Amino acid sequence: MKKRDFLKTFGTAAIGAPFFSFDSNLNYNHLDYSERNNLSEKEFWKKIREDYTLKKDYINLENGYYCITPNPTLNNFISHVKKINIQGSYYMRHHRDKDNRRIETRLAKFLSCSPEELVVTRNTTESLDLIVGGFPWKKGDEAIYATQDYGAMQQMFKLVSKRYGVVNKIVSVPNHPKSDEEIVKLYEDQITSKTKLIMVCHMINITGHILPIRKICDMAHKYGVEVMVDGAHCVGHFKVNISELNCDYYGSSLHKWLSTPLGVGILYVSKNKISKINPLLASHVDEEDNILRLNHIGTHPVYTDLAIDNALDYQEMIGVDRKENRLRYIQRYWSDRLRKVKNIVINTPIEKHKSCGIANVGIKNMDPGKLAKVLLDKYQIFTVAINHENVVGCRISPNVYTNEQDLEHFISSIKELAT
Repeated sequence: MKKRDFLKTFGTAAIGAPFFSFDSNLNYNHLDYSERNNLSEKEFWKKIREDYTLKKDYINLENGYYCITPNPTLNNFISHVKKINIQGSYYMRHHRDKDNRRIETRLAKFLSCSPEELVVTRNTTESLDLIVGGFPWKKGDEAIYATQDYGAMQQMFKLVSKRYGVVNKIVSVPNHPKSDEEIVKLYEDQITSKTKLIMVCHMINITGHILPIRKICDMAHKYGVEVMVDGAHCVGHFKVNISELNCDYYGSSLHKWLSTPLGVGILYVSKNKISKINPLLASHVDEEDNILRLNHIGTHPVYTDLAIDNALDYQEMIGVDRKENRLRYIQRYWSDRLRKVKNIVINTPIEKHKSCGIANVGIKNMDPGKLAKVLLDKYQIFTVAINHENVVGCRISPNVYTNEQDLEHFISSIKELAT
């Protein structure tokens, strides 16, 4: 076919089928959850469970690594993938930055901080590494963290120790502290005139222990020491108000308890600290107090970022307080029943405000690896083994879809193994 004839044919076809006609179905719909408003608590959580596609081979009590995404969020995520794939560079050049800032503004409101202090990253480790790696260290400076902190973060502090001569001082957090003041003193006793930064977990990942962050921050600031909080397990788990914490830096993973698709986190930096941190990668942003200069991550799967909107919609449908209460109820449902059983050890504080959905259980004289294997192979219960200093057991992290039937099976299994 000659070029002229082809163009004539194409033009006629285009009249009947405009080139951009497929764009009409790109936008996701905000789901209407109003029909759930009048449900009883039992019916409500049954409906939530139905929102998840669960693997039938085992009961999943290991949501701490990554919380699977509920289908309403997952379906919207797939729509975002298709949308970006169709629009290609047009989306990246015309909409990406605006969508990023809109979503970060919504997250900032959700977390009670300024949009100028928050950026979306890929996970907590990246967020906190940006701070530790970009901190203006000098030889002999001191940092404090706990041996119960996340392993990747401990490795980062070891890296800056090797690179800059930073002295790392390591504390050990007791599983059952007598008071908040005992925890605060633990960190305070390590502070000297050379201490520059404390890293502290908002929730210790291996036990679910919630630490008194505000008290630690207030104490540290009296000495002129900054505090970086590892909140990997907190956002979407229980109510987080960053402004009230009085911390300098905060990182979290949204693909954990907010249940976004994999690969989304946040970094908070107090406005007066942004200019202090050196960026890991060069950025087009020149303003020293602009947090965007710390977060140049280049071309990445932006459809995952778009799904944050849907995850927040789902979170708000449940309600922050309602979800927190449900997760705490689920954890106490099994842990209270096992605390006084012979040969069973609960490695999580008994006080209700010191934990939420995560707790850790062990059986005396049984290796945690063996316990996790037997639970999976014999009882079809999936957990994760923890064998770390004062934490010897399995981390149990149910989710909002977990029901009492699942928990009864877990309780009877642990009791049987403990006899």
